[in-house]
Amino acid sequence: MELLDIEQQMLLIEMLQRRRKRIRRRWSVRPLNESRQETGEFATLAQPLREPGGSEKHFRYFGMSVARFDDLVSRLRPFIRHQMTHNMPVELEQRLAVSLRLLTSGLSQKTVAASYQLASSTVSAVFTEVCKALWKALQPQFLPSPSTSMWTDIATDYWKIWDFPNCVGSLEGRKVTIRAPHPLILTATCDARYRFTAVHVGASGSNDGAFDESGFGSMLLEHKRNLPPPADLPGTTVKTPHVLVGDAAFPLLSNLMRPFPGADLTRDKQVYNYRHSRAKRVIENAFGIMAARWRILGRPFEFQSNKSIDVLRACVVLHNYLTYTDEANSPESCYIPQGFADTDGCAGSIQPGDWRRVVEGHSNFVDPVDNSRMTGDQPTKAAMAVRSDLTAFFQSPHGTVPWQN
Repeated sequence: MELLDIEQQMLLIEMLQRRRKRIRRRWSVRPLNESRQETGEFATLAQPLREPGGSEKHFRYFGMSVARFDDLVSRLRPFIRHQMTHNMPVELEQRLAVSLRLLTSGLSQKTVAASYQLASSTVSAVFTEVCKALWKALQPQFLPSPSTSMWTDIATDYWKIWDFPNCVGSLEGRKVTIRAPHPLILTATCDARYRFTAVHVGASGSNDGAFDESGFGSMLLEHKRNLPPPADLPGTTVKTPHVLVGDAAFPLLSNLMRPFPGADLTRDKQVYNYRHSRAKRVIENAFGIMAARWRILGRPFEFQSNKSIDVLRACVVLHNYLTYTDEANSPESCYIPQGFADTDGCAGSIQPGDWRRVVEGHSNFVDPVDNSRMTGDQPTKAAMAVRSDLTAFFQSPHGTVPWQN
């Protein structure tokens, strides 16, 4: 009899728990959010920005023009499909709006959820979904693995714009603090026009975060990046390999140059370091422009590793997408307007770009990574010979520029 009473009590408790669960889920939309189609931020602010005269505000809010927003919607549609069975579905346009707002503002998911009158869990899921879809939709066209002919075109640009011959890009790594014991390291190369050509994301506390053990670094070390064959330095018969330029954190390789170390340098080495720095500054500007436009990069991420990687990749492909399509934008919707990047001033001085003012006070994604773990190998004679040939070229009639002295 006593055993039966216990079983009845347990059954009663189970029935009450099930009933409580049904009560907690008795609505598909929380009462607080029922009016979001009329009073949520998407309806009251985001949509009105599309009206005539709102182009500048639309760019400040979304980081792009109305035309670019609509183009992104069409590109994302094959990757984001939902059955409209919910009585208040979140359409693709609003999913993109929420995600771009998170990226451009740096606000928390909870804050954006409140303003759009969506559940925090919904915003979190939408943001992850859209970031993944952006990479799938944009990467093949705007961040492909460069072919040999693409590298050759980049080298032509670096010589034409930045006066560095046989250069196929500049290289740098940035630390990204996330909700994990170790930060992430974003290592990237870019062309002469601030467009990323290769990216790698790894954890700083793992081998994957070390340059020589990452996929990108190992391919460069093993000469598997499809770089063009050695070519004559302009106006000479001196052949050198095509190279990337990086800072002192990177190793000196035959296809990767770093500056001469030390302070008491000869004049020709000082000139080399100046010319090297001028070319390497392109990647610093690329990272800076991206951080200024996507201000989520300016504070520690509130996400774990996998989602943080998705967010970083979304920022990178959006940066490339908007850089490649910038010529079609009106002046008020330019991604990189005149003066936003660093420019050359008088006598070789640097005029700081406007992006530097925007990122003042940022606590994340600020300084280049000190990758002391990249490689402990001593540079080869071949690598030192390449740098010596470039040093001599910058002193020659074909390689000198008036302001280097």
